[in-house]
Order: sequence, then C-alpha cells, then structure tokens
Amino acid sequence: MNTLAAFYQNLGLALSLMVIATFLLAGMIKGVIGLGLPTIAMGLLGLAMAPSQAAALLIIPATLTNVWQLAFGGHLLKLVKRLWPMLLAIFIGTAAGTVWIGMVDSHWVVRGLGAALLLYALSGLLLPTLRIGAGSEHWLAPLCGLVTGVITSATGVFVIPAVPYLQALGLSRDELVQALGLSFTVSTLALAAGLAWRGALGGGELSASLLALIPAVLGMLLGQWLRQRISAVLFKRVFFIGLGVLGGHLLISG
Repeated sequence: MNTLAAFYQNLGLALSLMVIATFLLAGMIKGVIGLGLPTIAMGLLGLAMAPSQAAALLIIPATLTNVWQLAFGGHLLKLVKRLWPMLLAIFIGTAAGTVWIGMVDSHWVVRGLGAALLLYALSGLLLPTLRIGAGSEHWLAPLCGLVTGVITSATGVFVIPAVPYLQALGLSRDELVQALGLSFTVSTLALAAGLAWRGALGGGELSASLLALIPAVLGMLLGQWLRQRISAVLFKRVFFIGLGVLGGHLLISG
C-alpha cells in the first residue's frame, strides 16, 4: 500500500486523475468494440509520461480484461490450435525486441507509438476487410506474430499487424472477439515479462496497475451497456478518427 501511495503521490493529483479517466475511457471503448484498452491507454498516457511507465500501468487492467474477453465464446481450444504459431511468434518477437530495442524513454519511442497508432487508425478507416486463404496461414501467422511482438516491445501497442490478420481469417463475430482476447493476453504477458526484465515493472508499478483495474472494469461494463444502444460501426469510425488524430500528434510532437 505504501508503494501504491508513493507511486501516485509522485505522479501528482492532475496526472493521477488523468490515469483514472484514461482507463475509464479505454475500458468503455473495449466494452463496445472488443479492443482498444492498451491502445488508448498508451496513446493518452504517452502524452504525459514515459512510454515504459504507461506500459507498466496497463499490465493488470489489460491482462484481466483480455482474460475476461477470451474466456467466453466456447471456441478457445479451437482457436489455440489454429493460432498457436502466431501466439508463439508474438512471445519470440517481444523477447527479441526487448533485448535488441527495448522501450527506452526517448523521443523516438513516442514517435514510434504515434506511428503505430496512426497506421492502425488508417488501416481501420481505409482498408477493406481482407481474406487470407488457409494455405497462407502457415507462413503468415508467425510473420505477423514476430512483427507484432517487436512493435509491442518498442511501443506497448500490440494491434499491428495482429488485429488486421485476425480480421482477415473469416472468423465469426464471437470467434473474432475471443481470438482478439487471446492474442492481446499473450501480448500483454510478453510485454510484462520484457518490462520486468528491464527493471521497469516493480512493486510500485504493479500496485498502481492494480488500482487502474477499477476504472478499466467500470468502463468496460459501461461499454457493454452502450454496445446494445448505439451503432458499433459508427462508434468504431469515431474511434479510429480520434486514434488517428492522437497518433499524428504523437508522431509530430514526439
């Protein structure tokens, strides 16, 4: 508890309130469209703190909300059998990226985060839904996993190219939501291992991350309620536009 109080005392009141508001918003977006919590958290917190510090804060909220997402749907075993090459490659790519690159607290990491967010937003807004043939999965799955892992280790964002790849597999809606939860869980655990290896995930960071779980879960419950009352397509479009603006700002300002 002392480490938790010290962590948020060092952040200050304004930044602590920003953390709470960020995870409430990120959880709400995840509740509506099934993704976006780490992406929004890294993007907004990256405006005010070091990327490694922002990444440490999202570990517990991202892990538990992703496990919650992957636990329901009834397709877990089938998805693990199909996606294990990509999931294994995510771990390998994150480990290699942690050793070779790492999430050092520098301007280029912030710009890399902005580029990843902007690329993801543009792909969501402009690219049509692709379809991947079964014959391509054996080499494309590990390639996407490796690239996703390297980007994860450097920026804390693990949606590119994993999300477009999963969307191109022709999964049903329930299967896709569960597959995203599975991919994000593996990515979050790999990121946590990398941060711990670099000494950026100690007791204070984990305690602060545990507290951030509360607004994240509240936001996710609110998002699930909203999902029944608004157009998911319109919400997703607004989400991608906002994410693109945020990514562009980070890319330019560093």
